[in-house]
Amino acid sequence: HSKLSICATAVLTPVLVPDGQPLAIKCSLEKSLKSGDYNLTWYKVGNQTAVPRDKRSRIHQQKNLIWFLPAMLEDSGDYECVIRKMITKVTVFERIDGLCLNEKFAVEEVIFTLSSAKVVCPHLDHFRNEKNFQPVHWYKDCQLLEGKRFAFSNSDLIIFNVTVHDRGNYTCETTYTYNGKQYNISRDISLTVEGNPPKKPPEISYPRNNSIEVELGNENLYLRSQVDGSEKMILKFILHLCERSDLDKFNAYKPIFLYFCAVPDIQRWLTGGLVSLLILTFITLIIYKIFKIDFVLWYRNSVCAFASKEDGKIYDAYVLYAKSSGDRSFCRLETFVRRILPDVLEQQCGYNLFILGRDDLPGEAVVSVADETLKQSRRLMIILGSETSSCCLLEDTSEQQLAMYNALIRDGIQVILIEMDEIQDYTSMPESVRYIKQKHGAIQWKGDFSEKSCSANTRFWKNVRYQMPSRKKVSYSEVYLLPLTLNNSAAKES
Repeated sequence: HSKLSICATAVLTPVLVPDGQPLAIKCSLEKSLKSGDYNLTWYKVGNQTAVPRDKRSRIHQQKNLIWFLPAMLEDSGDYECVIRKMITKVTVFERIDGLCLNEKFAVEEVIFTLSSAKVVCPHLDHFRNEKNFQPVHWYKDCQLLEGKRFAFSNSDLIIFNVTVHDRGNYTCETTYTYNGKQYNISRDISLTVEGNPPKKPPEISYPRNNSIEVELGNENLYLRSQVDGSEKMILKFILHLCERSDLDKFNAYKPIFLYFCAVPDIQRWLTGGLVSLLILTFITLIIYKIFKIDFVLWYRNSVCAFASKEDGKIYDAYVLYAKSSGDRSFCRLETFVRRILPDVLEQQCGYNLFILGRDDLPGEAVVSVADETLKQSRRLMIILGSETSSCCLLEDTSEQQLAMYNALIRDGIQVILIEMDEIQDYTSMPESVRYIKQKHGAIQWKGDFSEKSCSANTRFWKNVRYQMPSRKKVSYSEVYLLPLTLNNSAAKES
């Protein structure tokens, strides 16, 4: 084998592809460059002729991608794009007959135990949106992966509750059809599982056996404890010294530590002080728990409203809910999402929501809209109706898959789960929803659609605002014009 490089200023991760399989490589561009502002051309180093743009050619250029359909052994070499010097090492190797994987050319990936992890099928980004791209199948040590611990998102593998037994060699396989010819695509991954470092318990290095010995008349005594949270240990030192019978004649000129031993009822004083401290701490925690949300909202309005930083995102929350039912509970859910939610969060609080069916343009593909909008959202808000109407959420929709993928895997977007009715049994829900319920809990709507229940100062809406991102103070006209401005901008871009 030999290496294939894209001429660049920095060396990137090597790209490996078996002989006879398709390959697409992108020339990374600066974020400041906009589409249409540049003329990108691919060359093979040493060849003055540019890579052809004819799609019928086996090696050709499409936009800023160079395609090998398929890659052959003689294609190994150095390639460059004229926009930016990016080096990517690609090795084209020969797949040996009879071997289901090749450990020598496997891409290394690392995941961690006690969590859910994603294993990426390498170098498939530019095939996923193609119409002739088939679903990806995953194998571990040549055995097809099945079971509840494994899920599949686009071409990636999701492993729940990772253990050390999940390490090994994985293979992802699919097919791609181009100009009527079908190509096999396979990628090998060497997966390593690492555990979180164990937490070491505190160890007392000094003093040993919880006590020290001192000589009578020593005025240079001081105590030192090499362990965190040593208040209880120091108290034991005090009591140990005070129990000595030869310390009863000491006076105030002796070290202050020993002087305390001569004060009557020192144990009762210390005990009372500790009890009072515990009671005060307990009361403080109760007050904080009761008024925590109010305190955080007040702090956001008075401090964070003037100090919040821009993150480049457009929407404060992407709203996901079941849409394919027609019963009474669904009508109640639709009213809540389309009328109550915008009235409170947008009109009263100044947030900007994205609701599919309200904010997208007619004729737009749901997958594209959901994917781009989720990337531009700070929160994912999932609204669940009754247990029966929420079954619609179980449908294998692309919107649900993208939302869960962004929340749990790609961007780690924070999730706000709202129940319109109390749901006792989550067993029929998707595993991702059950995981979110277990980790983050849910906010339960117990009001009606009256004016009182739709006030932003009720307990329910305070809980929702607490989980929403902080907002800068805006005028009413800004809040009203924001959705219109965003829709007009989207319409112009399309």
